[in-house]
Amino acid sequence: MKVPPFLKDPLIQGILAAVALAVVFPADGHFAAVFAIATKIAIALLFFLYGARLSTREALKGLTHWRLHLLILALTYVLYPLIGLALKPFTALISAPLYQGILFAMLVPSTVQSSVALTGIARGNVSGAVVAASLSSLVGVVTTPLLVMLLMGAGDAIHVDEAVFVNIALQLLLPFVVGQLAHNFLPAVKVYAGAKATKFVDRGSIWMVVYAAFSSGMVAGVWDEIALWEVLALVGWASVLVFGMLAITKWIARALRFSYEDQVAIQMCGTQKSLASGVPMASVIFGGAAVGILIVPLMLYHLIQLMICSAAAARYCREARGRQ
Repeated sequence: MKVPPFLKDPLIQGILAAVALAVVFPADGHFAAVFAIATKIAIALLFFLYGARLSTREALKGLTHWRLHLLILALTYVLYPLIGLALKPFTALISAPLYQGILFAMLVPSTVQSSVALTGIARGNVSGAVVAASLSSLVGVVTTPLLVMLLMGAGDAIHVDEAVFVNIALQLLLPFVVGQLAHNFLPAVKVYAGAKATKFVDRGSIWMVVYAAFSSGMVAGVWDEIALWEVLALVGWASVLVFGMLAITKWIARALRFSYEDQVAIQMCGTQKSLASGVPMASVIFGGAAVGILIVPLMLYHLIQLMICSAAAARYCREARGRQ
């Protein structure tokens, strides 16, 4: 039996291995706490390496690229919520709580770490992706609860935790800035922050995030609350949506005459939803209600988006090498 080409990609193989490992040996207790710290360190190292590799001119160009940032915000907080509302008939296939989970998944910010990592793998605009994805998370601190209140009616339970700003600043933006300083004042760092080192860290950090997320789901027992056919329906929904959004974002980016590098950043940032942001937001917004089953659609979408976008990023990388 011939193996599909995308399954030969080491990044996707690692994602599937991380899921399998979480099913058989989920991180729990003290190990889960230690692994969470290790994951944060890996993500911080990734952003340091990107900062060390990029020139300050490139970083400033990413910061001021307002057309890119506005488009990604519009995709994340306008188009996705509209898609969530349009999926209301999906309740004929799944339970009402799972549909609420789908709608919630459409309201959370874009990923930061995997969006940037995949943009880098695909030879896209990394500096623009760093700013756009970070901005998406910051805007989401206010926008996601407001959208939940408007579309899901969770009113009184909603409050905004300023710790999200602090976490983004310390874990993502600070390492990137330190990397920029190292790029300018410690030339030797640029040698160690080469493509091979960055590739190893960006793939490893994605695998760690997937393992941690699915481990927490296994430990919480969320998979015992839904039927197999509902899981398959959610996988089908997520696959169709990710492929559809990749096509839509590519068409929009080309129609607006963005460069190839920007098109890649728009696709990788504009098609993803953050599990890392969505889980804590759900626990805060819904005040300890049945968050477990609510985040199942987001968990599955997160996995599917990584697999499909990883395959797309790998293809873009091969095409870029072919043009050299």
